Amino acid sequence: MKAVILAGGLGTRLQPYTFFIPKPMLPLGNKPLLEYIIEWLKNAGDIDHIVICVSYLHRTIEDYFEDGNRFGVKIEYARSERPLATAGQLKTAERLLEDDSFVCVYGDSVYEFNLRKMIRQHKDSKAFVTMALLQYSTKLKYGFIDINGQDRVTSWREKPEISGLINIGSYIMESQFLKIIPKSSSFGMDDAVRKALEQRRTVKGFRIDSGFIDIGDKKSYLDAYKQYVSKLGKI
Repeated sequence: MKAVILAGGLGTRLQPYTFFIPKPMLPLGNKPLLEYIIEWLKNAGDIDHIVICVSYLHRTIEDYFEDGNRFGVKIEYARSERPLATAGQLKTAERLLEDDSFVCVYGDSVYEFNLRKMIRQHKDSKAFVTMALLQYSTKLKYGFIDINGQDRVTSWREKPEISGLINIGSYIMESQFLKIIPKSSSFGMDDAVRKALEQRRTVKGFRIDSGFIDIGDKKSYLDAYKQYVSKLGKI
């Protein structure tokens, strides 16, 4: 099974760090984020052939990883001239993917969950797409006021907590999924999955309890950086 890593975003929420270095190449401890993802795919999923979708500052990624030989995997690159959102980026890898299942992950997160189990579940269920999901809870910033039909206040819920399953940007997909993504256009993965659901395709969820770190903004990046530096200290 091949894997695709989406690594072509601008990383605007991490500026100014990303003015001169693409987000997937930001260091965590002594290695770039993207190297951890490649190691995880190789060790957790027995994957030895990876396609990296690149765009913004792509030379930095290509010059570091080259053909992947140094990392024990084969690496190919799918380039786009401009950012195309998540599904649009994935579409650029179509010519490099065979008519089979593949893993797709975002290049701005750390994954440590059981990928082999997710692949096995996908194959057993014969799903069109399987997406990894994590339970998430957050407290809202404001209180909610409930009113009835006569605009009479019936309750006040101060900063309620909401919870649900969130998408962590890790998928197992059938190659036919690429056919529903339009060419050369900015198209989100949420749009593509909705389109699959409209076509009554089977989309399965794979629940995880841990093993995901989002590098979404400066605070989450610095938190993750400190975590990996402390691991190096222990070593």
